[in-house]
Amino acid sequence: MATNSPLRVALLGCGVVGSQVARLLEEQAVDLEARVGAPVELAGIAVRRPELVRDGLSVANRALLTTDAMGLVTRDDIDVVVEVIGGIEPARSLILAALEHGASVVTANKALLAEDGPTLYAAAENSGGDLYYEAAVAGAIPILRPLRESLAGDQVTRVLGIVNGTTNYILDQMHTSNKGYDDALEEAQRLGYAEADPTADVEGFDAAAKAAILASLAFHTRVTASDVHREGISEVTAADVRSAQEMGCVVKLLAICALVDTPEGPAVSARVHPAMIPATHPLANVGGAYNAVFVESKAAGQLMFYGPGAGGSPTASAVLGDLVTVARNRLSQVRGAGESAYADLPIVPMGSTQTRYMVQIDVDDKAGVLAEIASTFAKHDVSIQTVRQEGRGDDAVLVVVSHRASDADLAATVANLQALAFVREVVSVLRVEGDQ
Repeated sequence: MATNSPLRVALLGCGVVGSQVARLLEEQAVDLEARVGAPVELAGIAVRRPELVRDGLSVANRALLTTDAMGLVTRDDIDVVVEVIGGIEPARSLILAALEHGASVVTANKALLAEDGPTLYAAAENSGGDLYYEAAVAGAIPILRPLRESLAGDQVTRVLGIVNGTTNYILDQMHTSNKGYDDALEEAQRLGYAEADPTADVEGFDAAAKAAILASLAFHTRVTASDVHREGISEVTAADVRSAQEMGCVVKLLAICALVDTPEGPAVSARVHPAMIPATHPLANVGGAYNAVFVESKAAGQLMFYGPGAGGSPTASAVLGDLVTVARNRLSQVRGAGESAYADLPIVPMGSTQTRYMVQIDVDDKAGVLAEIASTFAKHDVSIQTVRQEGRGDDAVLVVVSHRASDADLAATVANLQALAFVREVVSVLRVEGDQ
């Protein structure tokens, strides 16, 4: 390609993110040409319903709307395909067709990458094209490229992050405004932070897909969403939040990806669940719908990446950053980094994961109960760090905080506790992360 020939872009999707990508391509055309070394032109926008009103879309861009997505991505004059429609199909078929026809691809599709990333990587490798996806995790926050490139000479040992803005907003409201879960969710929906059906967010599916991508890059191992242990926040109560506050902690939905030692050698742990973290931890003060990712590596030490994790303009910013890189690569006739899965480490089951726990137990208020509770924990090799009683009589609740123990041992402990005659209910179990 001659340096003065325009680089032509096909855009799949024109919703919240896609419309902002189209707007920025048009408004920043002069700067983008200077940064890339050639004009960047939008050649077509594939949508399902072209008749819909799309605020901010110019008359010129409206003329580019088409319902023939496959025809658009397989045109001979398309250099880069930007996919922001989401989901598995037809996104997968369209991306594969684009790569097979020689185009490079920029995508924000976390679900597809977490389910079938290796297939997309292989297609890019075979075609000689690029596959970039910075916008798939944490919106505008540059986190994937640092993992893939900036830290390529280091050994990442852990990635700990708040990667879903909806759940962070809900938990932040429960912490700062003393709201219950239902009220906080309703507020998030009213403000547009949560969908009418919030399942993907509040049950951890969105965060699990992002954790799979982060773990794959950090540990050079193929990790899919099904490899990630997933729990959501729908069972977190106002009482849990208050108990955390009394311990000097806050509750966050965390994506935790770690390199762990096992008797058979190094392995990867990947999990998403609500957890208590000390109020002094850098992630504790990440409020509202913001995201943050905390990275630990052997040489660089501790790194923090923070910013808006969703929204049209922030996500479009990440998309355009990838687009500039891909465009430069095509002009230079080089490829960016492909898949790095050489380590091929095993994924450890959740039962083997070691962490600390807070267990709230509704018990009869009588002599001998505490001794029997302590004996039950000891029987399953779960050491108690602290225990306190809240309330008296029918309102008696024991709050037990453990030392580090395996998830399997804790689960066995809880099952045993529930069978005790004087235990009315194991009210909640929350993991405790971070240094105390």
